[in-house]
Amino acid sequence: MADAMLAIGTRAPAFTLLDQRGEKVRLSSFKGRRVLIFFYPKALTGGCTTQACGLRDVADRIGDTVILGISPDEPPAQARFDDKYSLGFPLLSDPDHAVADKYGTWGPKKLYGREYEGIIRSSFLVGATGRLEHVWYKISPKATPENLLGALQGGVGR
Repeated sequence: MADAMLAIGTRAPAFTLLDQRGEKVRLSSFKGRRVLIFFYPKALTGGCTTQACGLRDVADRIGDTVILGISPDEPPAQARFDDKYSLGFPLLSDPDHAVADKYGTWGPKKLYGREYEGIIRSSFLVGATGRLEHVWYKISPKATPENLLGALQGGVGR
């Protein structure tokens, strides 16, 4: 079960996960830079593709802000996703949803009347000091890049 929802101003929970190439990625290695962490349910699905491609398409407008995607998919699935859409940013594997739990993004969902546990699509903008500047739980795929751009320009937060 997910931990409580995180709030703006709290320290972003640390993590080390494997990316789509099997390399370890640590949140702490980006200290001094802003990092957008977006949690998505499953690589190569409609909404997740819309979200990831939207972020890819604004990457040249976000300065040195880092984009990190996290889902329960294993690295080979993440690699297929990156290769198919030329995403160009790390896609991290959280198969036991330990990081999703820390961020409060793993929980009950419903689809076609069926209840199950899964990723609650959410995004977090971590500031250069490691504290959360913006938190977006239950974000829509299309809103993710828009909210990132707005936050970097000094608006949009929750």
